[in-house]
Amino acid sequence: MKNEFLAHVESKHMKATPPQFDIGDLVDVHQRIVEGDKERIQVFSGTVIMRKGDGINANFTVRRIVNNEGVERVFPLHSPKIEKLEVKRKSRVRRAKLYFLRERTGKATRLKEGAAIVAPDAAAKATKAAEKKARKAASK
Repeated sequence: MKNEFLAHVESKHMKATPPQFDIGDLVDVHQRIVEGDKERIQVFSGTVIMRKGDGINANFTVRRIVNNEGVERVFPLHSPKIEKLEVKRKSRVRRAKLYFLRERTGKATRLKEGAAIVAPDAAAKATKAAEKKARKAASK
């Protein structure tokens, strides 16, 4: 059980709606980089191989291959420097940590395709249509 005082302090710094993604997903992480007085957005694309921690301590690791060299970055989930996280492709995996991808290269790093990505507004339309269908069936 977490200390109530710590939970109260942490809640102020957590994102209201953290990004929704799973292990094995191909994601684009848009991170704000400050260089002197300039600010820019840098995109890091790769596969999520790990999520760990909870609350304000939650973080995730993204791995990609650059010039035949594996590059991994660990991002805090609730960091204010992360502008947005886009899920490019969902994958179906049977592990919580995908460390086995570290030894693989090329086509061996491919993961099975998962469920289709549904845009938030499309999901809302689908639920509205299902509710309408249920009301119609109930009225008969």
